[in-house]
Amino acid sequence: MDQQGASPEPAPGYAGRGLVRGFSTASGFVLTLFLTFLGLLAITFFIGRVIPIDPVLAVVGDRATQEQYDVAKIAMGLDQPLWMQFISYVGNVFTGDLGMSVSTGRPVIEDLSRFFPATFEMATLGILIGCALGIPLGVTAAARQGSWLDQVIRVVGLLGYSVPAFWLGLVGLALFYARLRWVGGPGRLDIFYDGLVEPVTGMILIDSLIRGEIDIFWNAVSHIILPAAVLGFFSLAYIARMTRSFMLDQLSQEFVTTARVKGVPERVVIWRHAFNPIRVPLITVIGLSYAGLLEGSVMIETVFSWPGIGNYLTTALLNADMNAVLGATLVIGAVFIVINKISDVLYRVLDPRAR
Repeated sequence: MDQQGASPEPAPGYAGRGLVRGFSTASGFVLTLFLTFLGLLAITFFIGRVIPIDPVLAVVGDRATQEQYDVAKIAMGLDQPLWMQFISYVGNVFTGDLGMSVSTGRPVIEDLSRFFPATFEMATLGILIGCALGIPLGVTAAARQGSWLDQVIRVVGLLGYSVPAFWLGLVGLALFYARLRWVGGPGRLDIFYDGLVEPVTGMILIDSLIRGEIDIFWNAVSHIILPAAVLGFFSLAYIARMTRSFMLDQLSQEFVTTARVKGVPERVVIWRHAFNPIRVPLITVIGLSYAGLLEGSVMIETVFSWPGIGNYLTTALLNADMNAVLGATLVIGAVFIVINKISDVLYRVLDPRAR
């Protein structure tokens, strides 16, 4: 049989080398993730030890006797050397034990599982708003550089960097809730809907749809849309600014000039030739913005009485509840790590050169 037209056989051992390379990459990824998380544990542990708050006193109260204080200190393991305390802390974290919260009287891990979904839901909607508006605005500003539209978009971005979050939230409540009645007020639901939906994911929009409670779903939408829009405005400013910067760099490249000389429609030049190369750096921008929304929503949650992790962290700080503070800080840091790693994976998927 003539073998000239047959496809070449893979070299011996090629598949095996591919499997080894894939396993090595996956192992390196897991090891990097583990070491980064271990570093985060070390930082949170030593921050908890240098803060001038006595965790024993927060538990027993300032009227406890010295004997009661010493017993509680031994029970909490704070009489041991620092390195032994750290090992115990790491072991407890990896078994899901973040201690008890003084503020709520419940395990911190249980509190976080209740409060984090609310923050995640609001921040996710905020980043979707920021991307849906910020990317087109940034592209438009770059395509019409120097025009009045470009100036307006840049002013909007400047406001996003300059306006305090709490002020914008209060103005939004006064205008859209108190005066116009377009949105719901503070909280996740009206009080007569509270507790009617059994939690599944902890995110009220998803849980209400799962349970078929359409009225509760729309009530939740009316409450979340304003705080999510405020968060989305701040992410919009950052995303629009970075998109504009990336696009200006691409629009000055020779391949864009060549496409225009060849008569390629301007819309195709902008969205295919110039926009495609910036998708990769935009992933990093969006990832950092998303992590920032999850971490920086403390003011928004306070203004809107949103029962999220930011509100929980603020309450814990005011009550000197160090277990809750360290647990919330650990979760926020872990979110940063995971989002950065996901961004890195997407970077490799979209850019073959990174592989």
